[in-house]
Amino acid sequence: MGSVAKKGLQQYLLQLQQHPLRTKAITAGVLSAVSDVTAQKLSGIQKLQLKRLALKVLLGFAYLGPFGHYLHVILEKIFKGKKDSKTVAKKVVLEQLTSSPWNNLLFMIYYGLVVEGRPWVHVKSKIKKDYPSVQFTSWTFWPVIGWVNHQYIPLQLRVVFHSVIACCWGIFLNLRARSMALAKS
Repeated sequence: MGSVAKKGLQQYLLQLQQHPLRTKAITAGVLSAVSDVTAQKLSGIQKLQLKRLALKVLLGFAYLGPFGHYLHVILEKIFKGKKDSKTVAKKVVLEQLTSSPWNNLLFMIYYGLVVEGRPWVHVKSKIKKDYPSVQFTSWTFWPVIGWVNHQYIPLQLRVVFHSVIACCWGIFLNLRARSMALAKS
């Protein structure tokens, strides 16, 4: 690894150790930006939608990073840091039955009301229509990521790992939505 990259990684890990909440919030915000810029470009948007980008960064910074930080701290306290297969399975199930449905619902509300600026009645209708498939799709993918995260990733890096995967997931979902729209036309 180049000396600049190595020093950068060392500095990042130091910040993560000294200021875990702040570093995870910033990381989630930056990765939300990367995901949205990539998704906008791959979706064929010619001029970057800066308001959308800023609102997605805000969600990553103000909610996703801190929520993930505290979620993993709480899970470690509940399960006393155990990493055996049975405990990891319990963590994954608990995460998928609590935070996954909540985060998907919150994202759909935030995106509809804040990012798109739609009235509540339209957002509510979209949630009724799309939420079950969104949650089902989430449950086909995220438990595997949760397993890897709880089994192999150190506690201080779990939000970072999750944020990197979420960045790619966001790009995938945008591409999926685009291909479905193209197939309908």
